Amino acid sequence: MDSLRAQSALVPAPRTALPRLLAVGVAVVSMAAGLILFQERFLGWVSMATLLLTSGPALRGLFLLLEEALNHRNRYRGRSSLAPLSACGLGKSVLPALLSGLLLYLSGSPLPLPLLGTLVWVCPVLYALYRSLGVLGPSEVELSDICESRKMNVAHGLAWSFYLGYLKLVLPNLESSISIFCKSHHSSAPMWSRGSKRLLILVPVNAIVSHKLEDEDERVQFYDSLHNSQLDRGGVRGRVYKHSVYRVLDHKGMAHDCVVEYATPLLTLYNMSQDCSAGFSEPQRRQQVLLFYRTLRDVLDRSLECRNRYTLILLDNEHEDDPHYLSKSILRHLQQQASEEYPMVLTPTTPPPQLEQTPMRWGGVGDTLSRDPTLMFSLDKPRSLKGPVEVSDPCRTGPMMYNGEAKIQLN
Repeated sequence: MDSLRAQSALVPAPRTALPRLLAVGVAVVSMAAGLILFQERFLGWVSMATLLLTSGPALRGLFLLLEEALNHRNRYRGRSSLAPLSACGLGKSVLPALLSGLLLYLSGSPLPLPLLGTLVWVCPVLYALYRSLGVLGPSEVELSDICESRKMNVAHGLAWSFYLGYLKLVLPNLESSISIFCKSHHSSAPMWSRGSKRLLILVPVNAIVSHKLEDEDERVQFYDSLHNSQLDRGGVRGRVYKHSVYRVLDHKGMAHDCVVEYATPLLTLYNMSQDCSAGFSEPQRRQQVLLFYRTLRDVLDRSLECRNRYTLILLDNEHEDDPHYLSKSILRHLQQQASEEYPMVLTPTTPPPQLEQTPMRWGGVGDTLSRDPTLMFSLDKPRSLKGPVEVSDPCRTGPMMYNGEAKIQLN
């Protein structure tokens, strides 16, 4: 549980809507206070402020539209003719500007017309200038929020590619491959626990992937490979997918066999940070690795094909001084998995004593109500359900019903 808490503290949580809620709350309080203080003139102030705020993005959108029309027409081939307007943000700025201008005309301007005209002229020009120079551009947090909410990060693409192109194909057959391996390696069969019959995926935060695990930790030794699985994939006939079995030793020298490998997309992140043309710094690489881990975890949690067939291990590079950090991390996850799963083992027990079944009697003391109901058949002839009828005529002769049975009454 401690390792899971440490990973939860390390992996960034998704951003919430707190800034939007705060903006809406402050706006509502400000509008209410303005209506109380300014009353009738407040609508004009709001209209003028909205016009000034939306005219700047509208002018900036016109500049972007001119750029798209001159140099990027092929980007919108096959799309609607209004697609460039929407892409430049004119749909979100021009309409509010027109509506606020109309409302300002109907409610009356709180400022003299020459002053209002000067503001409507200067504010959009300065906004477009500052926005082009990056002064009013989105902050790093806003860019990160946009990329995460729209799944535009490099980590999102790598995580989905790793899942759809590899894990979803090999994990459903992993347990059967391990069973075949244990049959051919009898000495290895007792060393497999329930938690080790999964694919252990290592995700180092620093994105440094070693091609041989024994180079990272001498307690992790290569043992053998599982049976190769072949699939026709992307025009390649019989593409081979293979897994390596490693023998991990604890501090007592006890061996544990398991299937371990690094998340190979981390090689891409590391190589991008080493190539100056990619513009990928080391802090950005660390952030993308954590987003990759979070995205892959969320994708695998929703996958029915991969459920209970994998274990993600996030490796923090703060423990590089420990030469056995890798083996300790693997063994900790194996022990944790074994403690969380409780296999059901059928053990012979003494059967419960059989209760003596007594015939059911209705309305008596010996009614058996605690046993299962059974069907009972009667051999008596069917009787009428009609209740007893009292005959008031003493001179009447013939049969009289009494408790459902015919009685002969004689004069």
